Amino acid sequence: MKKIIALILFLLSFSIFSQEDIKANYDKKEVYIPMRDGTKLFTAIYTPKDIASSKKYPILMQRTCYSIAPYGEDNYKKALGPNVFLQKDQYIFVYQDVRGRYMSEGTFTNMTPQVSKKSKKDVDESTDTYDTIDWLIKNIKNNNGKVGQYGTSYPGFYTAVGTLANHPALVASSPQAPISDFFFDDFHHNGAFLMGYFKTFPVFGVQKTKPETKSWYSDQSIKTISRDGSIFYREMGTLKDGVDKYYKDNFFMQEIVNHPNYDDFWKSRNLLPHLKGIDHAVMTVGGWYDAEDLAGPLNIYKTIEKNNPKAKNTIVMGPFSHGGWSREAGKHYHNDIYFGDSIATFYQKNIEHKFFNHYLKEKSKEAAQLPEAYMFDTGKKEWKTFQNWPPKESTKLNFYLSSNGKLETQKGQSANFSEYYSDPNNPVPSSINYAEYNGFTPRNYMTEDQRFALSRPDVVTFTTDYLTEDVTLAGEIMAKLKIASTATDADFIVKIIDVYPADEPQNKDKPNVLYANYHQMVRSEVMPARFRNSFEKPEALTPNATTEVNFRLQDVLHTFKKGHKIQIQVQSTWYPLIAVNPQQFLENPYLAEKQDYTKALIKIFEESHLEVEILK
Repeated sequence: MKKIIALILFLLSFSIFSQEDIKANYDKKEVYIPMRDGTKLFTAIYTPKDIASSKKYPILMQRTCYSIAPYGEDNYKKALGPNVFLQKDQYIFVYQDVRGRYMSEGTFTNMTPQVSKKSKKDVDESTDTYDTIDWLIKNIKNNNGKVGQYGTSYPGFYTAVGTLANHPALVASSPQAPISDFFFDDFHHNGAFLMGYFKTFPVFGVQKTKPETKSWYSDQSIKTISRDGSIFYREMGTLKDGVDKYYKDNFFMQEIVNHPNYDDFWKSRNLLPHLKGIDHAVMTVGGWYDAEDLAGPLNIYKTIEKNNPKAKNTIVMGPFSHGGWSREAGKHYHNDIYFGDSIATFYQKNIEHKFFNHYLKEKSKEAAQLPEAYMFDTGKKEWKTFQNWPPKESTKLNFYLSSNGKLETQKGQSANFSEYYSDPNNPVPSSINYAEYNGFTPRNYMTEDQRFALSRPDVVTFTTDYLTEDVTLAGEIMAKLKIASTATDADFIVKIIDVYPADEPQNKDKPNVLYANYHQMVRSEVMPARFRNSFEKPEALTPNATTEVNFRLQDVLHTFKKGHKIQIQVQSTWYPLIAVNPQQFLENPYLAEKQDYTKALIKIFEESHLEVEILK
């Protein structure tokens, strides 16, 4: 109780930063900043009123496709910058609508392809970032010559690609929940389409025809018909049926349907190969339970680390859902799981504030006193710091999927197998939180209790005995499945689960949640078998032939405590999170009809295993 009271008092101490207080302390100016091709981008600039030649301020910038409202020089934001600590310190805060969005000129492109070798006329998001910074430095009086940038989700992508601007004034970038490649994050996982994102497409697939201060796509949004969101997906039919009914004119959905494989359309939108030549400070931030952008932060950090030895590179991963580090919740929960108090405030005060303050107001040429990796152990529920990620001191261990239902560290007989009957007409639910199916994107499933799947005949389960000591998974995870199917295609979903003890105590905050034997999902991923050898050139399965399906799950830092169990569940449908695989190989599975749906008997051989990294 004392902790909660302290938190409330802390938050109240910052309530003085109201919209009127910002207006009293900042001047707002709206301008169109010209890009090198003549396109003008609408930009709002908030400048401290006391700025002077003797009191200069750095610039902290966000570029976004989600609107920089409120519009009008007399209309002020309710808060400035990524957190109250930075707002209190005072910066020149800059917000910009990217090309084709809201008040900016130009045409919007999802994940604008990066131009590797530019002529003077070539533009992309990095040139737009450069041109914006250059204009700000030259036109805002009494700035201190230093610029930082930040953004979460899609603005995280604009921040990540903005690291390539290479403007000398850019000294600090913080991509947060950034997208790196839409074929592996957000709208796809390993090329499997995320049906759970179906209702988001009006936001990303409708071009505006004139300057807009409000959303122009809202009249095309799908209306909720019931609090039980599963009704919508059950009645929609196939993905093709849904697209034909709702999105014939949605350019982004049509791009997805027309590009089912990892072709040049998707490759040109992959940011990772371009992350070279970065020499300023970068702090990439993500959430372990970010259902939208988990791959992006991990892959961007690792790629910058590999390709840019001079960059001051940091990664932060907390127990957050999408963007949760920017909102203080007091007692921090993800779904049913409690992780501690004031975790977002800890991040904002001790990590984010320290990062920007050091590089923008102190010594930008020297590394801030931050660890290479600030990571939250979601099992022990505490922050850990590392000088490398994944930790170099971790060791590899294999967990084998034994046909007796055990999860073993010793390899079993190669001829033994587990099997299940997969029916696309009766898919395994991805969640039993049916109300969440109505949301923009599903989130709570990332830690949801998986006991509902145990009774499904199309889910096979492998579980350790009760652990006699703590086991910490720290780093990368590889699923190496050896399978056979009677059909020509299949998805494979692997879930890693923390099984709580039978005597786990109740939580007074969650009186209706049974924590005894709770099956908390820790990590999960899907892999279409069609892409097992190549994402560019899919291949059918040969019925009843044994083959390997290997794929990465995203990283983890989770301690399975003594007295808990480690469990793996394997299945081939996960609906409505993932579009149903018809289990018949088609050149374009997005065009599958109901008559293409094929039932299959699927075997998982005992050589199948998860390769994990263990931290002693």
